[in-house]
Amino acid sequence: MNLKQRPKGSYALFETLLLNFLFLLFPVLIVLIFFEDRPHSYNRKILILLSAVTMILCITKPIKLEMGFIFDLRYIPFIIVALFGGYKNVLPLYLVLNIYRFYLGGYGMMYSFLFSTAVFILVPLLSKKFIKLDSKSRIIGATVISFLTMGFYLIILSIIVGTLDRQFWILTFHALTTHVGVMSVIMLLIEQIIANIKNRDRILQSERLNVVSELAASVSHEIRNPLTVTSGFLQLLNKSITLTQIEKGYVEISLQELNRAEKIVSDYLSFAKPQSENMVYSNLKAESEYTKNLIIPYATIHQVEVQFSFNNSLNTNYDTNQIQQCLINLYKNGIEAMKDKGGGILLIDISERKQNIMISIQDSGVGMTKEEISRMGKPYYSTKVEGTGLGMLMVYSTINKVKGTIEVDSEKGKGTTFLITIPT
Repeated sequence: MNLKQRPKGSYALFETLLLNFLFLLFPVLIVLIFFEDRPHSYNRKILILLSAVTMILCITKPIKLEMGFIFDLRYIPFIIVALFGGYKNVLPLYLVLNIYRFYLGGYGMMYSFLFSTAVFILVPLLSKKFIKLDSKSRIIGATVISFLTMGFYLIILSIIVGTLDRQFWILTFHALTTHVGVMSVIMLLIEQIIANIKNRDRILQSERLNVVSELAASVSHEIRNPLTVTSGFLQLLNKSITLTQIEKGYVEISLQELNRAEKIVSDYLSFAKPQSENMVYSNLKAESEYTKNLIIPYATIHQVEVQFSFNNSLNTNYDTNQIQQCLINLYKNGIEAMKDKGGGILLIDISERKQNIMISIQDSGVGMTKEEISRMGKPYYSTKVEGTGLGMLMVYSTINKVKGTIEVDSEKGKGTTFLITIPT
């Protein structure tokens, strides 16, 4: 079967593909201009909707082949959503693509359905690994997948057509080069938006920490003094022989609450402390070994096994006490997350990667929702009933001081992983 195309030259083909490229820029620009500051879940729905509109526009303005096939850039938004969102988010696009393609009709309708189904089944399988890649690797990965997808499509088309003429090779050239080029440009824009959002969140987090630090410095000492005096008098009163057992019980409760208030004030003071003059330049080995040994008895009480590995030769400047407290807070959170599940395994891994110290702390506890992860490290937010949120705030403050970053990967009911990156 010969491939016969309506009289269109190479320039006309390029013009149609360029129009498709403009359609693809539409959702990126809309999100960048109007929705970048919205919550993540809201942005995801908007992106799926705009991607569906983009696919419809691409299918509406395709390169039309006389035999019934049409060619366009519909699979670029499809692949991007599949890689970033998995099956759940790409399913609406799969339905929209095929419903609209069946509406248009033509000889290639069934082949389009079979091919889109194959892409729908295979590409989202890579989603979890894709998201964990760094920015550069994601751009390269998405471009390669787009090239392979279009290459596979053209191979199938060549088998159906049979005889390959000059028009087919022109189409092949424009299809492959355009898909590679357009996917690269779109992914660059997406990664830049992601970087901007992360930078903005980092700045906002830094401002929150500064506010808490200033508040702590201004009021903590004033609060601690009356607490100490009150606690001292209550302890003296508790030794009185004239008190009844009920009254002594009231005094004990008061002392417990004062001790809890003292602990909260101490947590506040940890934010007010600047990095001490006794800074060290080391690879975290001493601090990680110390905190691991310190936490093992607490882990044993809650039937938690601690698995520790250290493979880092990189050194950096940090405050020993603050890093130790940071690690202890994370270890305790992991152990307490497994407490209600009757125990588990706490994996602690400290390694190096591309001149960065990587600290991975993984538990098999109750896990967190995406909403809980997004609020992690904010003042006064805690997933624990009696928590103040100051422990995690101290963690973020400490890592912020060494110009590091914290990534949280969690699934409800399966556990949580904290990945800390500290540049050297």
